[in-house]
Amino acid sequence: MSPGPSHAAVRPARAEEAEQVVLLYEWLFAPPGSQPAAWDPERATATLRALPADPRAEVLLAEASGELVGLCTVYLDIASVRFGQRAWVEDLAVHPEHRSARIGKALLDTAKAWARERGATHLELDSGPTRADAHRFYHREGPSWTSTSFAWAL
Repeated sequence: MSPGPSHAAVRPARAEEAEQVVLLYEWLFAPPGSQPAAWDPERATATLRALPADPRAEVLLAEASGELVGLCTVYLDIASVRFGQRAWVEDLAVHPEHRSARIGKALLDTAKAWARERGATHLELDSGPTRADAHRFYHREGPSWTSTSFAWAL
């Protein structure tokens, strides 16, 4: 049985956990997701090792019974002329065996609080069109607006 919300603690990742955390990205790559063509585990590990020292970024981990069960990366990025300081969730994933246990909600709520404490006016994320389960979750969380994004690999 999946742990309930009171059994998963959300905390910032530590630099020395980078190699362990990079393995959690497999949850994002599993269908209906896919591994990005430019995925480089060594680069990802180096980035995860550096992020805890960056005041404009946070790697959040959900832990239950000593096991990592969730991951969320959040960044302060653009200061929009129209909307103010934006916070961006780049990655949000929960271990498949622990989904629907309010871990994703705990991670998203913690990311929102982190962003708010740093002056962000809004939090955004992208989600691929095949991620129907994730979209149901995001809609349940009551977004202020939704949009369609476009991207170009360079």
